[in-house]
Amino acid sequence: MKIRKHQWKGTGNGRRASRAFFVSLVIVLATTLAACRDDTPQALGTLEWDRIALPAPAAEKIVRIDVREGQRVKAGTRLLQLEVTRTQAQLQALQAQAQQAGQALEELEHGPRSEQIAQARANLAAAQAQAVDARAYYARLQPLGRQQLVAASEVDRARAAAGNADGQVRAAQAVLLELERGTRSEQIAQGRSAVASAQAQAATQAATLRRLDLTAPRAGVVDSLPYRLGDEAPIGAPLAVMLVGDRPYARIYVPEPIRANVKVGDTANVFLSGRDAALQGRVRMIRSEPSFTPYYALIGEDAARLSYLAEVEITGAPGELPAGVPVRVEFAR
Repeated sequence: MKIRKHQWKGTGNGRRASRAFFVSLVIVLATTLAACRDDTPQALGTLEWDRIALPAPAAEKIVRIDVREGQRVKAGTRLLQLEVTRTQAQLQALQAQAQQAGQALEELEHGPRSEQIAQARANLAAAQAQAVDARAYYARLQPLGRQQLVAASEVDRARAAAGNADGQVRAAQAVLLELERGTRSEQIAQGRSAVASAQAQAATQAATLRRLDLTAPRAGVVDSLPYRLGDEAPIGAPLAVMLVGDRPYARIYVPEPIRANVKVGDTANVFLSGRDAALQGRVRMIRSEPSFTPYYALIGEDAARLSYLAEVEITGAPGELPAGVPVRVEFAR
């Protein structure tokens, strides 16, 4: 006990050092408790840009690539080109069919030629002459048949021939009448529909041909080129993926306990991994239906809870920020 008492009665410098040590310990404990009490609402996610996928319009071979991944391009810049031989031949065939349909429509609109009408009149005259001859022959055989000078079968054949000749006359008269009245309006309408259909098919193929020369629809960065020179991608497969937009956004998962306090238009601080300063953001979207929390957003008790997908637009991003960087978003309490 004496030794301990002697130690506490040391010099003034020792007493001052001990007092400073206890003050520092109290400050550290207070800071730790304050950090433990820091319940600022926060959510985790990744930094993203709007993505545009450019699908393959046809199953054609890639014959040219004009850009590289990571390159910034302007709207209208050619990205790559597909082989055009087969699509161009199909377009020419459809254009020929459209031209043929158009000429058929003109023929219907002009109606029958005068030569066709003259031919129909000549056919009618010939049928009438044959009918007159057939009736005269039958008239001559009738009295002979009654006198049994000719066979009854011969008289029957003459009567049938006369009736057949009269039928040919009526058919020729109908053909002439049809030509004289011209083309029906329904036929012209059908011809116009056929022309419209053929032209639409040709226009569709022409659009496909233009799309074989793949261009950037918006200014942005070429994020991915899944296929290489010489590859033949299936129809609909993404040939290029672009990152576009004026500014990035944070795609985050809002934990269920703070969902009620987060709404569209709220301001937030966005912290990027590897960057100390916070970026200002604004909530632009939050889903109403919950989803399971992704693995990188599992924190303590929140690991067993649902979360809500949200997007926080960066309102003042300095320079270009990379996509896919982990972010932490804090909301004002």
